[in-house]
Amino acid sequence: MALYDIFNISGSALTAQSTRLNVTASNLANAETVSGSPETAYRARQPVFAAELQAARGGLQAPGGQGGGGVQLRGIVESDAPVQPLYQPEHPEADADGYVYRSNVNTVEEMVNMISASRSYQNNVEVMTTSRDLLLQTLQLGQ
Repeated sequence: MALYDIFNISGSALTAQSTRLNVTASNLANAETVSGSPETAYRARQPVFAAELQAARGGLQAPGGQGGGGVQLRGIVESDAPVQPLYQPEHPEADADGYVYRSNVNTVEEMVNMISASRSYQNNVEVMTTSRDLLLQTLQLGQ
C-alpha cells in the first residue's frame, strides 16, 4: 500500500458518507408523506456499501485502477417494512375505504443514521488532515 493510498481510501469514505447523508435527508423529507395506495407510498432507502479490502489483500485493482482499500457504493435499497395505513376519509388521496398510507420512515433511526454519517465524515476529514500534516513534517525532516 502506497503512502498516498490513505487519501484515496478516505476520499472514497467521504463520498460514501456524503451519499448516506443525502439518502438520510431524502428519507427525513418524506417521513410524513402519504399516498393513496401502499404500493406508491414512499419507502425508506438505505445505501449499501462494500469495503474494498479484498482488492487490497489480493493485490487486485480497485475500481479506478487504484490499489489499496476504500468504500464502494453497491446500491441503494428500499426498506421492506410495512407502510402505515391511516384512516382519514376526508383526505383527498384516501382510497375507497378511507385509508391513506404513510411512509415507513422511522425518524429516530434516520436521525441516528445522520449523526453517525456526520461523525464518520468528520473522522475521515481528520484522517486526511493528519496524513497531510505528517507528510509535510516528513518532507521537512531533511531541511
